[in-house]
Amino acid sequence: MAAFSSTATRHIAILSGGHLCHNPRVVKEAVTLASAGYRVEVLGGWIDPTLKARDEQLAARLRIDFRPVIDWTAPGIVGQLHRFWCRIRMKLGHLACKILDRQNVWQLGYDAPELLAAARRSDAELFIAHLEQALWVAERLRQRGARVAVDMEDWFSEDLPQDARKQRPVKLLRALEEKLLPRVAYSSCPSRAMSEALAAEYACCPPTVVYNAFAWSDRQKLDGQVKDRKDKDLPSLHWYSQTLGHGRGLEDLFRALPLVKTKMEIHLRGNLAEADRAWLHSLIPPAWRSLIFTHPIVSNEELLSRISEHDIGFAGEMKHCRSRDLTVTNKIIHYLLGGLAVVASDTAGQQEVAKQASGAVRLYPSGDAQSLAEQLNYLLASPVELQAAKATALIAAEGTFCWEHQVPTLLQSVERALAR
Repeated sequence: MAAFSSTATRHIAILSGGHLCHNPRVVKEAVTLASAGYRVEVLGGWIDPTLKARDEQLAARLRIDFRPVIDWTAPGIVGQLHRFWCRIRMKLGHLACKILDRQNVWQLGYDAPELLAAARRSDAELFIAHLEQALWVAERLRQRGARVAVDMEDWFSEDLPQDARKQRPVKLLRALEEKLLPRVAYSSCPSRAMSEALAAEYACCPPTVVYNAFAWSDRQKLDGQVKDRKDKDLPSLHWYSQTLGHGRGLEDLFRALPLVKTKMEIHLRGNLAEADRAWLHSLIPPAWRSLIFTHPIVSNEELLSRISEHDIGFAGEMKHCRSRDLTVTNKIIHYLLGGLAVVASDTAGQQEVAKQASGAVRLYPSGDAQSLAEQLNYLLASPVELQAAKATALIAAEGTFCWEHQVPTLLQSVERALAR
Protein backbone atom coordinates (compact mmCIF):
# COMPACT_ATOMS: atom_id res chain seq x y z
CA MET A 1 0.00 0.00 0.00
CA ALA A 2 1.37 3.39 -0.95
CA ALA A 3 1.97 5.84 1.87
CA PHE A 4 0.31 9.24 1.78
CA SER A 5 2.92 11.96 2.23
CA SER A 6 0.53 14.18 4.18
CA THR A 7 0.33 11.61 6.99
CA ALA A 8 4.06 11.13 7.51
CA THR A 9 4.27 12.97 10.83
CA ARG A 10 0.78 12.30 12.17
CA HIS A 11 0.79 10.20 15.34
CA ILE A 12 -2.04 7.78 16.24
CA ALA A 13 -2.37 5.71 19.41
CA ILE A 14 -4.57 2.60 19.49
CA LEU A 15 -5.88 1.84 22.97
CA SER A 16 -6.66 -1.76 23.92
CA GLY A 17 -4.98 -2.75 27.18
CA GLY A 18 -4.88 -6.41 26.16
CA HIS A 19 -2.71 -8.87 24.27
CA LEU A 20 -2.02 -8.06 20.64
CA CYS A 21 -2.40 -11.64 19.38
CA HIS A 22 -5.95 -11.85 20.77
CA ASN A 23 -7.21 -8.85 18.83
CA PRO A 24 -6.89 -9.21 15.04
CA ARG A 25 -8.99 -6.07 14.58
CA VAL A 26 -6.34 -3.99 16.37
CA VAL A 27 -3.56 -5.71 14.41
CA LYS A 28 -5.17 -4.98 11.03
CA GLU A 29 -5.89 -1.38 12.01
CA ALA A 30 -2.33 -0.78 13.19
CA VAL A 31 -0.73 -2.29 10.08
CA THR A 32 -3.09 -0.44 7.76
CA LEU A 33 -2.47 2.96 9.34
CA ALA A 34 1.29 2.44 9.51
CA SER A 35 1.34 1.37 5.85
CA ALA A 36 -0.50 4.60 5.00
CA GLY A 37 2.33 6.63 6.54
CA TYR A 38 1.04 7.31 10.05
CA ARG A 39 3.19 6.84 13.14
CA VAL A 40 1.21 4.26 15.10
CA GLU A 41 1.61 2.89 18.60
CA VAL A 42 -0.58 0.22 20.23
CA LEU A 43 -0.99 0.49 24.00
CA GLY A 44 -1.75 -2.96 25.41
CA GLY A 45 -0.83 -5.23 28.28
CA TRP A 46 0.96 -8.49 29.02
CA ILE A 47 -0.81 -10.91 31.35
CA ASP A 48 0.19 -14.37 30.10
CA PRO A 49 3.79 -15.43 29.28
CA THR A 50 2.77 -17.61 26.32
CA LEU A 51 0.65 -14.86 24.81
CA LYS A 52 3.44 -12.35 25.46
CA ALA A 53 5.77 -14.45 23.31
CA ARG A 54 3.16 -14.54 20.55
CA ASP A 55 2.70 -10.77 20.86
CA GLU A 56 6.43 -10.17 20.51
CA GLN A 57 6.69 -12.40 17.44
CA LEU A 58 3.64 -10.77 15.84
CA ALA A 59 4.82 -7.22 16.55
CA ALA A 60 8.28 -7.98 15.19
CA ARG A 61 7.00 -9.66 12.03
CA LEU A 62 4.46 -6.92 11.23
CA ARG A 63 6.60 -4.07 12.61
CA ILE A 64 3.94 -2.93 15.07
CA ASP A 65 5.01 -0.55 17.81
CA PHE A 66 3.36 -2.43 20.71
CA ARG A 67 3.80 -0.87 24.14
CA PRO A 68 2.58 -2.84 27.18
CA VAL A 69 1.28 -0.61 29.97
CA ILE A 70 1.52 -3.53 32.40
CA ASP A 71 3.68 -6.65 32.33
CA TRP A 72 2.71 -9.42 34.74
CA THR A 73 5.38 -11.63 33.21
CA ALA A 74 8.25 -9.47 34.47
CA PRO A 75 10.68 -11.53 36.59
CA GLY A 76 11.18 -10.99 40.28
CA ILE A 77 9.20 -9.30 42.99
CA VAL A 78 8.15 -6.31 40.85
CA GLY A 79 6.06 -8.39 38.45
CA GLN A 80 4.55 -10.40 41.30
CA LEU A 81 3.55 -7.32 43.27
CA HIS A 82 2.04 -5.63 40.25
CA ARG A 83 0.03 -8.73 39.40
CA PHE A 84 -1.14 -9.02 43.02
CA TRP A 85 -2.16 -5.34 43.18
CA CYS A 86 -4.10 -5.43 39.89
CA ARG A 87 -6.05 -8.49 40.98
CA ILE A 88 -6.80 -7.06 44.41
CA ARG A 89 -8.14 -3.77 43.08
CA MET A 90 -10.37 -5.61 40.57
CA LYS A 91 -11.79 -7.73 43.40
CA LEU A 92 -12.31 -4.58 45.47
CA GLY A 93 -14.09 -3.00 42.51
CA HIS A 94 -16.51 -5.94 42.22
CA LEU A 95 -16.99 -5.88 46.00
CA ALA A 96 -17.78 -2.14 45.97
CA CYS A 97 -20.34 -2.74 43.27
CA LYS A 98 -21.95 -5.60 45.16
CA ILE A 99 -22.10 -3.87 48.54
CA LEU A 100 -22.45 -0.21 47.61
CA ASP A 101 -24.04 -0.58 44.16
CA ARG A 102 -21.24 1.57 42.75
CA GLN A 103 -20.07 0.43 39.33
CA ASN A 104 -16.48 1.49 38.78
CA VAL A 105 -13.47 1.42 36.48
CA TRP A 106 -11.84 -1.49 38.36
CA GLN A 107 -14.50 -3.78 36.92
CA LEU A 108 -13.56 -2.97 33.33
CA GLY A 109 -10.13 -4.62 33.26
CA TYR A 110 -6.80 -5.03 34.97
CA ASP A 111 -4.98 -2.02 33.59
CA ALA A 112 -7.32 0.92 32.93
CA PRO A 113 -5.38 3.42 35.13
CA GLU A 114 -2.06 2.40 33.57
CA LEU A 115 -3.60 2.67 30.11
CA LEU A 116 -4.80 6.20 30.89
CA ALA A 117 -1.40 7.21 32.27
CA ALA A 118 0.38 5.90 29.16
CA ALA A 119 -2.09 7.69 26.88
CA ARG A 120 -1.56 10.98 28.70
CA ARG A 121 2.19 10.65 28.20
CA SER A 122 1.68 10.12 24.46
CA ASP A 123 1.78 12.98 21.98
CA ALA A 124 -0.70 11.22 19.67
CA GLU A 125 -3.07 13.44 17.70
CA LEU A 126 -5.77 10.76 17.62
CA PHE A 127 -6.60 8.02 20.12
CA ILE A 128 -8.66 5.05 18.86
CA ALA A 129 -10.30 3.09 21.67
CA HIS A 130 -10.97 -0.65 21.54
CA LEU A 131 -12.42 -2.81 24.36
CA GLU A 132 -14.22 -1.81 27.53
CA GLN A 133 -11.44 -0.26 29.60
CA ALA A 134 -10.32 1.79 26.62
CA LEU A 135 -13.77 3.44 26.55
CA TRP A 136 -13.18 4.80 30.04
CA VAL A 137 -9.73 6.05 29.00
CA ALA A 138 -11.13 7.66 25.84
CA GLU A 139 -13.76 9.59 27.82
CA ARG A 140 -11.12 10.90 30.25
CA LEU A 141 -8.95 11.97 27.31
CA ARG A 142 -11.91 13.61 25.56
CA GLN A 143 -12.69 15.64 28.67
CA ARG A 144 -9.14 17.00 28.55
CA GLY A 145 -9.56 18.06 24.92
CA ALA A 146 -7.94 15.11 23.13
CA ARG A 147 -9.20 13.90 19.76
CA VAL A 148 -10.64 10.40 20.27
CA ALA A 149 -12.37 7.75 18.18
CA VAL A 150 -14.11 4.54 19.23
CA ASP A 151 -14.20 1.17 17.52
CA MET A 152 -17.24 -0.67 18.88
CA GLU A 153 -15.89 -4.18 18.33
CA ASP A 154 -18.94 -5.26 20.32
CA TRP A 155 -21.88 -3.38 21.74
CA PHE A 156 -20.18 -3.45 25.12
CA SER A 157 -23.18 -2.58 27.31
CA GLU A 158 -25.33 -5.14 25.48
CA ASP A 159 -22.81 -8.00 25.39
CA LEU A 160 -22.80 -11.43 27.09
CA PRO A 161 -25.71 -13.66 28.18
CA GLN A 162 -27.93 -12.52 31.03
CA ASP A 163 -26.34 -14.74 33.68
CA ALA A 164 -22.85 -13.44 32.80
CA ARG A 165 -23.98 -9.80 33.01
CA LYS A 166 -24.45 -9.95 36.79
CA GLN A 167 -20.76 -9.13 37.33
CA ARG A 168 -20.60 -6.71 34.41
CA PRO A 169 -20.77 -2.89 34.98
CA VAL A 170 -23.50 -2.43 32.40
CA LYS A 171 -24.63 1.00 33.65
CA LEU A 172 -21.09 2.34 33.53
CA LEU A 173 -20.53 0.98 30.03
CA ARG A 174 -23.80 2.44 28.81
CA ALA A 175 -22.94 5.83 30.32
CA LEU A 176 -19.56 5.80 28.55
CA GLU A 177 -21.16 4.88 25.21
CA GLU A 178 -23.79 7.58 25.67
CA LYS A 179 -21.14 10.23 26.31
CA LEU A 180 -18.68 9.16 23.64
CA LEU A 181 -20.60 8.11 20.56
CA PRO A 182 -22.26 11.48 19.81
CA ARG A 183 -19.00 13.37 20.45
CA VAL A 184 -16.05 11.36 19.11
CA ALA A 185 -14.10 12.27 15.98
CA TYR A 186 -15.46 9.08 14.43
CA SER A 187 -16.81 5.70 15.48
CA SER A 188 -16.83 2.33 13.76
CA CYS A 189 -18.39 -1.10 14.27
CA PRO A 190 -18.43 -4.53 12.54
CA SER A 191 -21.88 -4.52 10.87
CA ARG A 192 -24.51 -2.30 9.32
CA ALA A 193 -27.11 -3.80 11.67
CA MET A 194 -25.12 -2.69 14.72
CA SER A 195 -24.39 0.72 13.20
CA GLU A 196 -28.08 1.45 12.69
CA ALA A 197 -28.99 0.21 16.18
CA LEU A 198 -26.30 2.33 17.88
CA ALA A 199 -27.37 5.42 15.95
CA ALA A 200 -30.99 4.91 17.01
CA GLU A 201 -30.06 4.20 20.63
CA TYR A 202 -27.70 7.15 21.19
CA ALA A 203 -28.93 9.70 18.63
CA CYS A 204 -25.48 9.75 17.06
CA CYS A 205 -24.16 9.47 13.52
CA PRO A 206 -24.21 5.83 12.39
CA PRO A 207 -20.77 4.35 13.11
CA THR A 208 -18.75 3.51 10.03
CA VAL A 209 -19.00 -0.18 9.10
CA VAL A 210 -15.63 -1.95 9.05
CA TYR A 211 -16.18 -5.68 8.69
CA ASN A 212 -14.11 -8.20 10.65
CA ALA A 213 -12.50 -9.23 7.38
CA PHE A 214 -9.11 -10.69 6.54
CA ALA A 215 -6.87 -9.92 3.58
CA TRP A 216 -7.58 -11.65 0.28
CA SER A 217 -3.81 -11.80 -0.15
CA ASP A 218 -3.70 -14.19 2.84
CA ARG A 219 -4.82 -16.92 0.46
CA GLN A 220 -1.39 -16.78 -1.15
CA LYS A 221 0.00 -18.21 2.11
CA LEU A 222 -2.22 -21.32 2.20
CA ASP A 223 0.01 -24.28 3.02
CA GLY A 224 -2.04 -26.80 1.03
CA GLN A 225 -1.71 -29.39 3.79
CA VAL A 226 -4.44 -31.61 5.25
CA LYS A 227 -3.85 -31.79 8.99
CA ASP A 228 -7.40 -32.05 10.37
CA ARG A 229 -9.34 -34.42 8.12
CA LYS A 230 -9.13 -38.16 8.56
CA ASP A 231 -11.14 -39.44 5.57
CA LYS A 232 -10.91 -37.24 2.49
CA ASP A 233 -13.80 -39.11 0.88
CA LEU A 234 -16.22 -37.72 3.47
CA PRO A 235 -17.39 -34.09 3.43
CA SER A 236 -16.11 -32.09 6.39
CA LEU A 237 -17.62 -29.38 8.59
CA HIS A 238 -15.47 -26.93 10.54
CA TRP A 239 -16.21 -24.70 13.55
CA TYR A 240 -13.78 -22.60 15.58
CA SER A 241 -13.67 -20.19 18.48
CA GLN A 242 -11.22 -19.24 21.22
CA THR A 243 -13.22 -21.40 23.62
CA LEU A 244 -14.97 -24.66 22.90
CA GLY A 245 -17.89 -24.55 25.29
CA HIS A 246 -21.45 -23.55 26.12
CA GLY A 247 -23.52 -20.90 24.37
CA ARG A 248 -21.75 -20.88 21.01
CA GLY A 249 -24.33 -22.70 18.90
CA LEU A 250 -22.82 -26.17 19.21
CA GLU A 251 -25.97 -27.26 21.02
CA ASP A 252 -27.92 -26.63 17.79
CA LEU A 253 -25.42 -28.65 15.78
CA PHE A 254 -25.46 -31.70 18.02
CA ARG A 255 -29.26 -31.72 18.27
CA ALA A 256 -29.42 -31.63 14.47
CA LEU A 257 -27.06 -34.55 13.86
CA PRO A 258 -29.60 -37.38 14.33
CA LEU A 259 -31.58 -35.77 11.47
CA VAL A 260 -28.59 -35.48 9.12
CA LYS A 261 -28.77 -38.18 6.44
CA THR A 262 -25.20 -38.10 5.09
CA LYS A 263 -22.08 -38.98 7.04
CA MET A 264 -19.53 -36.19 7.42
CA GLU A 265 -16.58 -35.37 9.61
CA ILE A 266 -17.05 -32.58 12.15
CA HIS A 267 -13.97 -30.67 13.31
CA LEU A 268 -14.16 -28.35 16.32
CA ARG A 269 -11.26 -26.04 17.08
CA GLY A 270 -10.84 -24.13 20.36
CA ASN A 271 -9.64 -24.35 23.95
CA LEU A 272 -11.61 -27.11 25.67
CA ALA A 273 -11.56 -26.81 29.45
CA GLU A 274 -11.38 -30.07 31.36
CA ALA A 275 -14.67 -29.22 33.05
CA ASP A 276 -16.39 -28.99 29.64
CA ARG A 277 -15.27 -32.37 28.30
CA ALA A 278 -18.12 -34.25 29.97
CA TRP A 279 -20.60 -31.64 28.73
CA LEU A 280 -19.35 -32.00 25.17
CA HIS A 281 -19.39 -35.80 25.31
CA SER A 282 -22.96 -35.80 26.63
CA LEU A 283 -24.19 -33.75 23.67
CA ILE A 284 -22.72 -35.91 20.91
CA PRO A 285 -25.10 -38.59 19.55
CA PRO A 286 -23.42 -42.02 19.96
CA ALA A 287 -23.61 -42.75 16.22
CA TRP A 288 -21.54 -39.63 15.48
CA ARG A 289 -18.80 -39.94 18.08
CA SER A 290 -16.28 -41.52 15.69
CA LEU A 291 -16.81 -38.63 13.24
CA ILE A 292 -16.23 -35.71 15.61
CA PHE A 293 -12.73 -34.39 16.26
CA THR A 294 -11.46 -31.59 18.50
CA HIS A 295 -8.34 -29.54 17.75
CA PRO A 296 -6.39 -26.93 19.71
CA ILE A 297 -6.32 -23.36 18.45
CA VAL A 298 -3.58 -22.50 15.97
CA SER A 299 -1.80 -19.26 15.17
CA ASN A 300 -3.60 -16.59 13.18
CA GLU A 301 -1.14 -17.28 10.35
CA GLU A 302 -2.13 -20.95 10.14
CA LEU A 303 -5.86 -20.67 10.78
CA LEU A 304 -6.92 -19.91 7.19
CA SER A 305 -5.01 -22.97 5.95
CA ARG A 306 -6.83 -25.20 8.42
CA ILE A 307 -10.21 -23.67 7.56
CA SER A 308 -9.67 -24.11 3.83
CA GLU A 309 -9.17 -27.88 4.03
CA HIS A 310 -12.87 -28.33 4.96
CA ASP A 311 -16.13 -28.01 3.00
CA ILE A 312 -18.71 -26.38 5.30
CA GLY A 313 -18.23 -23.67 7.91
CA PHE A 314 -20.72 -23.62 10.80
CA ALA A 315 -21.58 -20.29 12.45
CA GLY A 316 -24.32 -21.00 14.98
CA GLU A 317 -24.21 -17.66 16.77
CA MET A 318 -26.97 -17.33 19.36
CA LYS A 319 -29.34 -14.44 19.95
CA HIS A 320 -28.74 -14.33 23.68
CA CYS A 321 -27.87 -10.63 23.65
CA ARG A 322 -28.21 -7.66 21.30
CA SER A 323 -24.49 -7.43 20.60
CA ARG A 324 -24.25 -11.06 19.50
CA ASP A 325 -27.35 -10.75 17.36
CA LEU A 326 -26.18 -7.58 15.58
CA THR A 327 -22.50 -8.28 15.04
CA VAL A 328 -20.71 -9.96 12.14
CA THR A 329 -18.05 -12.20 13.64
CA ASN A 330 -14.61 -13.10 12.33
CA LYS A 331 -15.84 -16.65 11.93
CA ILE A 332 -18.38 -16.32 9.13
CA ILE A 333 -16.13 -14.02 7.07
CA HIS A 334 -13.13 -16.28 7.62
CA TYR A 335 -15.14 -19.22 6.24
CA LEU A 336 -15.90 -17.26 3.07
CA LEU A 337 -12.23 -16.40 2.62
CA GLY A 338 -11.37 -20.07 3.09
CA GLY A 339 -13.77 -21.01 0.30
CA LEU A 340 -16.28 -22.86 2.48
CA ALA A 341 -20.02 -23.13 2.08
CA VAL A 342 -21.52 -21.60 5.22
CA VAL A 343 -24.44 -22.75 7.34
CA ALA A 344 -25.30 -20.01 9.85
CA SER A 345 -27.96 -19.04 12.34
CA ASP A 346 -30.24 -16.16 11.40
CA THR A 347 -28.80 -13.41 13.58
CA ALA A 348 -29.25 -9.91 12.16
CA GLY A 349 -25.53 -9.68 11.43
CA GLN A 350 -25.39 -13.00 9.61
CA GLN A 351 -28.51 -12.15 7.60
CA GLU A 352 -26.56 -9.08 6.47
CA VAL A 353 -23.71 -11.26 5.23
CA ALA A 354 -26.05 -13.77 3.59
CA LYS A 355 -27.70 -11.01 1.53
CA GLN A 356 -24.31 -9.97 0.16
CA ALA A 357 -23.02 -13.53 -0.29
CA SER A 358 -26.10 -15.05 -1.89
CA GLY A 359 -25.61 -18.73 -2.62
CA ALA A 360 -22.68 -19.13 -0.24
CA VAL A 361 -24.54 -18.80 3.08
CA ARG A 362 -27.55 -20.88 4.10
CA LEU A 363 -29.43 -19.62 7.17
CA TYR A 364 -31.48 -21.47 9.76
CA PRO A 365 -33.53 -20.07 12.68
CA SER A 366 -31.33 -20.02 15.77
CA GLY A 367 -32.30 -22.87 18.08
CA ASP A 368 -34.15 -24.83 15.37
CA ALA A 369 -32.25 -28.11 15.02
CA GLN A 370 -34.59 -29.49 12.36
CA SER A 371 -34.07 -26.49 10.09
CA LEU A 372 -30.31 -26.72 10.62
CA ALA A 373 -30.41 -30.40 9.60
CA GLU A 374 -32.37 -29.49 6.47
CA GLN A 375 -29.72 -26.97 5.40
CA LEU A 376 -26.93 -29.49 6.00
CA ASN A 377 -28.84 -32.22 4.15
CA TYR A 378 -29.30 -29.91 1.15
CA LEU A 379 -25.57 -29.32 0.82
CA LEU A 380 -24.49 -32.87 1.65
CA ALA A 381 -26.96 -34.49 -0.75
CA SER A 382 -25.46 -32.78 -3.79
CA PRO A 383 -21.70 -32.46 -4.35
CA VAL A 384 -22.53 -30.10 -7.22
CA GLU A 385 -24.47 -27.72 -4.96
CA LEU A 386 -21.75 -27.91 -2.30
CA GLN A 387 -19.02 -27.03 -4.78
CA ALA A 388 -21.12 -24.19 -6.20
CA ALA A 389 -21.60 -22.74 -2.72
CA LYS A 390 -17.85 -22.98 -2.05
CA ALA A 391 -17.05 -21.18 -5.30
CA THR A 392 -19.59 -18.47 -4.50
CA ALA A 393 -17.99 -18.00 -1.08
CA LEU A 394 -14.70 -17.06 -2.71
CA ILE A 395 -16.43 -14.61 -5.03
CA ALA A 396 -18.11 -12.92 -2.05
CA ALA A 397 -14.84 -12.81 -0.10
CA GLU A 398 -12.87 -11.25 -2.94
CA GLY A 399 -15.63 -8.86 -3.99
CA THR A 400 -16.87 -7.64 -0.59
CA PHE A 401 -15.68 -9.43 2.54
CA CYS A 402 -11.92 -9.00 2.49
CA TRP A 403 -9.74 -6.49 4.32
CA GLU A 404 -8.66 -4.78 1.12
CA HIS A 405 -12.23 -3.46 0.78
CA GLN A 406 -12.26 -2.17 4.38
CA VAL A 407 -9.00 -0.21 4.11
CA PRO A 408 -10.37 2.83 2.21
CA THR A 409 -13.22 3.18 4.69
CA LEU A 410 -10.87 3.11 7.67
CA LEU A 411 -8.39 5.56 6.12
CA GLN A 412 -11.11 8.01 5.13
CA SER A 413 -12.48 8.01 8.68
CA VAL A 414 -9.03 8.71 10.14
CA GLU A 415 -8.25 11.41 7.59
CA ARG A 416 -11.53 13.22 8.29
CA ALA A 417 -10.96 12.94 12.03
CA LEU A 418 -7.50 14.49 11.80
CA ALA A 419 -8.74 17.25 9.51
CA ARG A 420 -11.45 18.39 11.94
